[in-house]
Amino acid sequence: MAKLSINRTVEGLGEYLREQRRQAQMTLRQLSEQADVSNPYLSQIERGLRRPSAEVLQQIAKALRISAESLYVRAGILDLDESRTRMVEDAIALDPLLTERQKNALLDIYRSFVGPEAAETEDPKEAKIESTTEEK
Repeated sequence: MAKLSINRTVEGLGEYLREQRRQAQMTLRQLSEQADVSNPYLSQIERGLRRPSAEVLQQIAKALRISAESLYVRAGILDLDESRTRMVEDAIALDPLLTERQKNALLDIYRSFVGPEAAETEDPKEAKIESTTEEK
């Protein structure tokens, strides 16, 4: 049963990649060259015959200029809720226009909206923000 689920995930990933490639108006060969992935291997991924590694997905995402996290979710590597929470928290943590105090306030507010399970997802950047604030 689990194998059937993995096969559907891989096929869904392939369809998603093909659609993203077409929207980027790239041929399979162009994407292959930009992602530094062989043309036959990329074709097999798109047809749902191969399950790429996280590293290969990252290369493809970079070439397509899309989020690697979205590919990780499609490939079943990353949970959707975990990915969404991390992306929002990372965006807050990396924003150079915000002070550390503002970042902490936004993180607290965000977590109050998404629920306590989001707070359980500890991220090293988040720990750094909290320790920096405590030092001041």
